[in-house]
Amino acid sequence: METIGRHVISELWGCNFETLNNMEQIERIFVDAALKSGAEVREVAFHKFAPQGVSGVVIISESHLTIHSFPEHGYASIDVYTCGELDPNIAADYIAEALEAETRENIEIPRGMGPVQVKQQAKAL
Repeated sequence: METIGRHVISELWGCNFETLNNMEQIERIFVDAALKSGAEVREVAFHKFAPQGVSGVVIISESHLTIHSFPEHGYASIDVYTCGELDPNIAADYIAEALEAETRENIEIPRGMGPVQVKQQAKAL
């Protein structure tokens, strides 16, 4: 059976505080990331927390992109899940660069293939 989807989970450390705390900028980054990967954007919802932090989702025809940011720690957790032929790493790489992540850990999980086989990679950016 061919994979139905690919799910990239990224742990981003050493990110820019100002960017992680700017809801409008994060929203633009995520929409741009989806478009760069070839996805079709359907809905966008982001929320700014007080005193800091942003959570949000970009719903795409092919699945979704999400973020939870913790500016006080320079940390963001992101998910990019795509179905079909789209490569979620294109969007995940774009997001990591836009957030100026110094360190990144990725786990890629094939979805819809039965037992999960996890590929993990860590790299400094």
